[in-house]
Amino acid sequence: MILIGTMNLTRTRDRGNFYCPTCRTPQSYRLRTRRPFLTIYFIPTVPIGSAEAFVQCDGCRSTWDLSVLEMDQKGHERVQEEQFREEALRACVLIVLADGHVSEQEIAALLQIASGLLETPTDRETLGRLSSIAAENRVKATNYVLTISRRWSQPQKRKALQAMFLAASATGELGTEQLAILTQMKELLELTDPQYESAIEEALTYE
Repeated sequence: MILIGTMNLTRTRDRGNFYCPTCRTPQSYRLRTRRPFLTIYFIPTVPIGSAEAFVQCDGCRSTWDLSVLEMDQKGHERVQEEQFREEALRACVLIVLADGHVSEQEIAALLQIASGLLETPTDRETLGRLSSIAAENRVKATNYVLTISRRWSQPQKRKALQAMFLAASATGELGTEQLAILTQMKELLELTDPQYESAIEEALTYE
């Protein structure tokens, strides 16, 4: 019986230094290629696909496509900040949707939060699209924040919490669902009691 299968062979092609978006500091990297091979008795024999090149950080071991080498630190920080603002807005939409509907007051609040606190102006059409996607996929605010907040900085976590609080309290009071989500955010965002409380207190003064 002939044993036939496939495997990926990975090789290091080059080394250098770059700004790692995950570490948020300059790091050394390896330029690597990955290529699938047909194996016979677990021995790679024939390449069956083209080689895929990628960059791997020596510090955190994260991998990136080659475009990561084309941006300097400021470029990466700008992209990360833009990504954070979009993610924070989605989190605000999700916490508003937690009770199953969105009021005109909440829409107005989301528009104000986007253009003010998050500095990423949006419109009703975009909010509607985000709401539809979230509803169709049954995305929960807690699961979403748990997944994406790991790459947020401490100031970003604080701002996201404030934005979510303002969105949740847009009607003048917090619903049971929104209150439960906000309570979980302290742990999800890895905030201490003083950090959590001061962020909420500051949000109360936001206009």
